[in-house]
Amino acid sequence: MRRFAAPPWVAHDRTGSRMSPTGRHDAHVHVFDTSNPIAERRTRQVMWLTLVMMVVEIAAGTVLGSMALLADGWHMSSHALALGVSAGAYYLARRHAHDPRFAFGTWKIEVLGGYTSAVFLVGVAAYMGIESVSRLFNPAPIRFDEAIPVAILGLGVNVLSAWLLSTGHDSGDHHHGHDHHAHGHDGHAQHHDLNLRSAYLHVVADAATSVLAIIALVGGKYLGANWLDPVMGIVGTVLVGRWAVGLLRDTGRVLLDAEMDSPVVQEVREVIAALPGAPQLRDLHVWRVGRGKYACIVHLADAQAMHAAEVRAALAVHEELVHVTVEFER
Repeated sequence: MRRFAAPPWVAHDRTGSRMSPTGRHDAHVHVFDTSNPIAERRTRQVMWLTLVMMVVEIAAGTVLGSMALLADGWHMSSHALALGVSAGAYYLARRHAHDPRFAFGTWKIEVLGGYTSAVFLVGVAAYMGIESVSRLFNPAPIRFDEAIPVAILGLGVNVLSAWLLSTGHDSGDHHHGHDHHAHGHDGHAQHHDLNLRSAYLHVVADAATSVLAIIALVGGKYLGANWLDPVMGIVGTVLVGRWAVGLLRDTGRVLLDAEMDSPVVQEVREVIAALPGAPQLRDLHVWRVGRGKYACIVHLADAQAMHAAEVRAALAVHEELVHVTVEFER
């Protein structure tokens, strides 16, 4: 006979009915990740900055004939859209944080926003590559004197945007309360705000393409190397593509619950192996429900005299486990 243990936030009153920590019966309190209002506000600010600069660069690139400047402007347009997606994801995650339809909270809405932004970034890289190759074989005249100041202005806006987003991190979730975490967790990788990271990568990609555009324009003006303009567009394509693929990998891993190679999985196995009575771990599922926060389901056999509370107490040493369900095979 299998017995299912209640989640760790569930207590029992004297009648045996479920109670939440607030004392309400049958409450659905699964908010595992706190919102990041600073990041949300910064993302909105950067979105408006990007929109303004996008219009300036596209207009200037079209009028002045610079492919590098035009590519940077269109690149910015996709970033403005992606930043809007990120800002929207923050809003939706916050608005629906206490919606009982979301069994494990709304944090993955933010991750989905990051994934969507990464898809936009791939599209931008493809567009830049196609247009740059086309311009390499079909060069067009460039008005360098007007294009260079616009590119410098764009770089300034990107640097300001990157600074705004770099100050949007909420460091409150980066702390660990027990020493043995030093052995295995991969730095802050599990604690990154992936939605904020996607917005930051868009801005950094913009800054990189702005630098490449300036190099191309200066080289074209003073060295007569007009071929630098499309070549730098191709270099920007490769750079942006690499960043996009990395972000797709990290956000996709979370969305698909590909966490069974995370250090916390081995830590759970070690705790179970050390339990009195040597119960057998028949099945284990671990997935992420927040920045550096995990839920798990543990299925045990040969644990005749053991209670779920004992298992949860043993696993409590790993504070990143915020939701533990224990199953017994009797």
